[in-house]
Amino acid sequence: MDNSILRLPAEKLFEEELNALIKAEKDPIPEGWRMSPRSVKTYICGGKVGGTVITPKYIGHERLVEIAIATLVTDRALLLIGEPGTAKSWLSEHLTAAINGNSSRVIQGTAGTAEEQIRYSWNYAMLISNGPSEAAMLKSPVFTAMEDGAIARMEEISRCASEVQDTLISLLSEKRISVPELSLEVPAKKGFSIIATANTRDKGVNDMSAALKRRFNIVVLPAPETLEEEMNIVKTRVEQLSGSLDLNAALPKDEVIEKICTVFRELRNGETLDKKQKVKTTAGVLSTAEAISLLCNSMALAGSFGSGKISDEDIAAGLQGAVVKDDDKDSVAWKEYLENVMKKRGMAWMGLYKACRELNE
Repeated sequence: MDNSILRLPAEKLFEEELNALIKAEKDPIPEGWRMSPRSVKTYICGGKVGGTVITPKYIGHERLVEIAIATLVTDRALLLIGEPGTAKSWLSEHLTAAINGNSSRVIQGTAGTAEEQIRYSWNYAMLISNGPSEAAMLKSPVFTAMEDGAIARMEEISRCASEVQDTLISLLSEKRISVPELSLEVPAKKGFSIIATANTRDKGVNDMSAALKRRFNIVVLPAPETLEEEMNIVKTRVEQLSGSLDLNAALPKDEVIEKICTVFRELRNGETLDKKQKVKTTAGVLSTAEAISLLCNSMALAGSFGSGKISDEDIAAGLQGAVVKDDDKDSVAWKEYLENVMKKRGMAWMGLYKACRELNE
């Protein structure tokens, strides 16, 4: 494993676990897959195979993972929908890593994504010099996935323009891609599919057409139901990320993680955890992914400019940036939360309260 690479793909990062599952495989393997659906689930949800411990990649409803995997066994595409930070991209990456051993066939949906990025484009120097040819083609991740009988990923599909989204309709219906310039049609091999993700917060940006939605099986990934579940997710991911980054700081203690998750859940839900007090919500989502990022940033501050242990000041700096995204609305909500909720929680919270208040002054 090359430790100089900033972010290794899932199939490299968890190569040992994947190889152990493949080696111990006893169940039928669908064509184009590297392991059975049961083994894919074990890789995603965690378990043990032989002497190898399989770490959970997705902590949540296992039935949703089963539905997602079962969808990919059929000829249907999979659409993962949820709030930002509900591990849609994370689950998509790990599904393709387990099934194909290659999670890099990905298209990032943006307002600038063009139809050519989903189908194919051309090397125009070669096109002008020699005319249309297969050598001059620049194949998209979807094109290569069709040729190889593999899975392509389409991130943030609702960010793409509607006419770009609808390029997928014929590909998912006919399971072939046409190249009129070469009088060529490339049929998809068995194992081909697409995993798309979409944020519910992006609803209305570029709504997917009913025709396109019918080509997908839709799985909604919910936010963590309980504080304990969210803490478990945050703790696991922070440990994983800190191992690949030179943060030079100790991992956050459980009470630190609990404070961050408590603040995020209360501002996200508009009430305290005991449901006794209403609080103003903020413009930001305050997702689990943001909690993970906040703690990693706090570790970086502690390691680079502090004692190596996360302090209340390190946490406060991250909280301020995560919560206050819209100055007019969020500043008021955050100040009220500090005075009406955090301040009244006693000495355990007083250090964080004072550090946050100091940044607000």
